[in-house]
Amino acid sequence: MLTICKNNRYEVEKSVKNMQLDAIMPSASDIIDDIILAMIQDGIIDCLHNPFIDKRRHNTCVPFKLVMALAIASKMKVRSSLTDIPYAISDHRVLAELGYNIINHDREELFTEGTIRHLLGKYTADEWVNYYNDTVRRNIFAKKGIVTNIHILDCTKIAVNFDNENYENSSITFDRKGDKMRGYKVSSLRGIYKDTGIIEEIRFGTASIHDLHLSEEMLKTTKCFKYGDILINDRGFLSRELINYLKSYKGVDTYVPLRHNMVAFEQAVSSAKEQNNWMPHPYRKNQFITAVSDMGVHWESDQKYVDVPINTCVVWDKEVNTYAVFATTNTKATASEIIKIYELRPEIEEDFRQLKDFWKLEDFKSTKYNVISFHIICVLLGYLFYQLYINSEKGQKYLGKSLPVLLKKQGIGFISHLVLYSGKYFFCMSLVEFFEFRDGCAKEVQTYLLKFFK
Repeated sequence: MLTICKNNRYEVEKSVKNMQLDAIMPSASDIIDDIILAMIQDGIIDCLHNPFIDKRRHNTCVPFKLVMALAIASKMKVRSSLTDIPYAISDHRVLAELGYNIINHDREELFTEGTIRHLLGKYTADEWVNYYNDTVRRNIFAKKGIVTNIHILDCTKIAVNFDNENYENSSITFDRKGDKMRGYKVSSLRGIYKDTGIIEEIRFGTASIHDLHLSEEMLKTTKCFKYGDILINDRGFLSRELINYLKSYKGVDTYVPLRHNMVAFEQAVSSAKEQNNWMPHPYRKNQFITAVSDMGVHWESDQKYVDVPINTCVVWDKEVNTYAVFATTNTKATASEIIKIYELRPEIEEDFRQLKDFWKLEDFKSTKYNVISFHIICVLLGYLFYQLYINSEKGQKYLGKSLPVLLKKQGIGFISHLVLYSGKYFFCMSLVEFFEFRDGCAKEVQTYLLKFFK
């Protein structure tokens, strides 16, 4: 049974002398523990509980923020199994700051995988996604005073074992290489924050769903947008109706590349050639850009009387003589400004490359849809914690560095503390404190303590 385990030195020492100890865990610190400790001290861990609807009938004294902190720390340490969650935090500083841990008295060990699965079974995949969105938007952003003005929309496919048909709600589609794949799709809204970005809202669905269909409701209802904000899309989200809606009702300007087979693309390139007013590309050699205005009439919706004006920037690659066209509803933006804004987009693709390659976003240990969604939101929350940390004074030295690489370079630190568990209590002792305490115990107690090290 899950019960709260409080930090209490007196009760633990008394239990040890009565030879009633449940476990001794070594305290090993790494950068993940530094990050979790910073999140506790900044009040971010407290945000993990606030939006959650508690469906439990028992063990309601155990706060969700503790379970979530352990789960997120587990993902940050690249441990994808549910069995790793109870052991994710053993740092004496973090446990002391939290003031409690969790223990399972049925098996005399920290709570088990079965206990976690039972808890997850009470919530649907949609509820876990809503939990992530509410936690980030309503709590963490408010706590940190985070305001984002530029947002990047992206959809990424999440692959599972192609031959395993038991993955709930999975479907078959094609990856970027054109090969068949089985899996899911995540639509994400990434807000630019300081020197990095934060995935501020997501939707989760099956792999074969169209990007626009998965994302449209999020874009129309999100609280992340403010009047005057910018949204950067890719070609998968080309919808005149949606662009009209965002500009007219949200005051949000869209930046999106046009497809080569669109009339607006052809007209923009033709006008650019006729104008012959090229200027150097701000980032790329042998490429030139020019602005072409009033292209909205060449890209009409079914209700063209509500179509908002659209300007474009045409990019000419002189070396291979090819063209690209980027459209925006911001009619005041220059050609250079359009390019500079759209060049922010590849950052979110790099985010998901790291999440897949290093953070094991696709490493699922269950075929249950709700467990898969839980894994995904915990990985994303861990990634959020890292972004917040490296943008803080304590973590600025890690800017531009990958967390898994830092963990590998850091290695295993010296074990300087032990965490003792007994009944509903735990306590952290330095090695010196432990040996001094043990030396002061009766001989039978000293012998009893040795068994935990064998």
